[in-house]
Amino acid sequence: MEPAYKILIADDHPLFREAISSVIATGFEGSEIIETADLDSALDITRENDDLDLILLDLNMPGMHGLNGLITLRNEAPTIPVVIVSAEEDKQVVLQAITYGACGFITKSSPRAQMTEAIQQILNGNVYLPSDIIRTGKESNTRRSRHEDNPISPELLNSLTRRQLLVLERMSKGESNKQIAYNLNIAETTVKAHVSAILRKLGVHNRVQAILSASDVDFSQYLKR
Repeated sequence: MEPAYKILIADDHPLFREAISSVIATGFEGSEIIETADLDSALDITRENDDLDLILLDLNMPGMHGLNGLITLRNEAPTIPVVIVSAEEDKQVVLQAITYGACGFITKSSPRAQMTEAIQQILNGNVYLPSDIIRTGKESNTRRSRHEDNPISPELLNSLTRRQLLVLERMSKGESNKQIAYNLNIAETTVKAHVSAILRKLGVHNRVQAILSASDVDFSQYLKR
């Protein structure tokens, strides 16, 4: 039986709070669910409950001011995982949320099973990104500017082995180590070793930075060799 969790849902839409509560109650039986509708009360609840396992945070509720609310919450409770749950489907916003400390991004249009899987991945310690958005990129003309902010030079990419390129490609699609291991038919420990090597070679400090840097790379060009 899955362990019970203590989860805060911060969203100003009662119907959505009810829907996500249902997802948690069904997928994570016995979990304690706390609900709130604005950032100030979310901060208060966070201060009073340092044993929260997860915060599901709406980007557009009162007090948020977009990603500023996420930054405020992360500063207040840096050890509690925060997931953005939003109707927003712009790739740049998704990636910025991860940059500012969210450990996942779930779109409100996600099917129930996908939401459950996403929450499970995050509770397991992984970063969850909506792979359809990362892959297709509803970017609103941000591709060029983000490329300038986070470039990976061809020299760095060419320093990666073919298997490391395959792992990085799947990382950039938002896949967890477990998914990558399954899809590439290798051990999860091998994936972790590849990820460590990738971070070292690219000169980045964590998985999120690698994903940000690689999301616009045309991997087919490098995998031809």
